[in-house]
Amino acid sequence: MSATAVHSDLMDSVYRRQRYIYDFTRKYYLFGRDRLISGLALKPGESLVEIGCGTARNLIRIAKLYPGTTLYGLDASAEMLKSAERAVDRAGLSGRIHLAQGLAEQMSSSTFGIERPFDRALFSYALSMIPDWKQSLRSASASLRPTGTVHIVDFGDLTGLGTLGRTALTNWLSLFHVSPRSEIVSKIERIARKESAGNAHFSMLPARYAFIWRGSRASAEYLAY
Repeated sequence: MSATAVHSDLMDSVYRRQRYIYDFTRKYYLFGRDRLISGLALKPGESLVEIGCGTARNLIRIAKLYPGTTLYGLDASAEMLKSAERAVDRAGLSGRIHLAQGLAEQMSSSTFGIERPFDRALFSYALSMIPDWKQSLRSASASLRPTGTVHIVDFGDLTGLGTLGRTALTNWLSLFHVSPRSEIVSKIERIARKESAGNAHFSMLPARYAFIWRGSRASAEYLAY
């Protein structure tokens, strides 16, 4: 069985039933998503791809907030994409939001049948679930135009929760195959100290629970090494 099939089957097993309650339950612990979306400042005519789009919750919000944009969503789970397709249709956004199944590590604009690069790439609590998160960042960066940007919201290093709180949360998250990437946080903090202008942005939520980051292609590629 191919790597694509193995990971897709794993994600389907996780979300086959959870997809029905995913958006309701995740709002209680996937913090910072709407804050990131409000800061995208997408312009009409620009495009964005979300890697690990899940139920398309974020893409629908982005489409409504930024008219005239074209959005793409990739997810490894065919089960999650069933919910995403229904949600997009109900919102009347099937002409602006285009979905595809595939692995983040292999993503490119051709995954969606287009040749032009994207303006933005978004990871919303996805890097903590992707096995080869470094390759997924490289693929996302390669899919962008030269001045494109990568946007990430994900779990932080959780150190502000204390040892017991951090251990309890990481153990619970592991049930859903989620692993907070402290290495990403360390690298982003190093980048943030060097990048003080341009498109760079970094903020940490209270207790270092989660972070929000926007960076250039070059910065995203640095994270991947």
